[in-house]
Amino acid sequence: MINTNEVLKKYGLRLTKTLGQNFLTDINIIKKIVAAGEVCPSDLVVEIGPGIGSMTAEIAARAGKVIAVEIDRHLIPALEENLASFPNVEIINGDIMEVDLESLTKGWTGPLKVISNLPYYITTPVVMMLLEGNVAWDTLVLMVQKEVAQRMAAEPSTRDYGALTVAVKYYSEPKLAFTVSRNCFIPKPDVDSAVVKLKKRVLAGSADVDKEFFFKVVRASFGQRRKTLLNSLGSQPFVQGGKERLREALSRLGISENVRAEELSIHDFLNLTKELSRTAE
Repeated sequence: MINTNEVLKKYGLRLTKTLGQNFLTDINIIKKIVAAGEVCPSDLVVEIGPGIGSMTAEIAARAGKVIAVEIDRHLIPALEENLASFPNVEIINGDIMEVDLESLTKGWTGPLKVISNLPYYITTPVVMMLLEGNVAWDTLVLMVQKEVAQRMAAEPSTRDYGALTVAVKYYSEPKLAFTVSRNCFIPKPDVDSAVVKLKKRVLAGSADVDKEFFFKVVRASFGQRRKTLLNSLGSQPFVQGGKERLREALSRLGISENVRAEELSIHDFLNLTKELSRTAE
């Protein structure tokens, strides 16, 4: 196990708050994360933000190949030294939002997985980039802020259920794997974390709706979540016919006109989008 404090001291490294650097130091948690990814020799694993390579080494010991993308150039020498014994690791110094992952992973015939201790400040942009992009991943195993993980895996009619939940469930089957105490990091963050596992899927019925219009409906529905759907969605200019058309659509689906967005399942949103598309024709 790599000793984080020793490596930081050896290389004179200072962790940068603006990059959300909180290094995981608990080897048992690291092993649990890699186990959640079910990493095996046929896998190509992309690790976002490897830091000094503590988790990278555990992944590399099991995977066919690892691509470790680290934005902080000051960490690259430590990464290279700590991972020198793993010829299957490729280190990329770059911003994950700008790196061409599609080209980097092209040609790999086995499963592609992404495993990461994501910086809190960039969690949602990275997750949405992976979900909506063209990289053919099979599994995402992400450690994020506990509240965000709960939102990703939430069920309808709960406080955590929202637009992010619907987006995640549109592209994948999410599962909250386990929580991680803030005491497992250097420096210690202000909140606890959780590991969420997303398995890619094609949502039944999604081929029958326009994806752009579907997400317009979802975002508008949750835009004012204290309001009923009739008031939050019915006032949107893209809903032709306004509240009356929305009232008709809800009636045809057997949904109360007093319903709120968080009460609708993802399939309810799909069906509602179909109905509103018909009224827009």
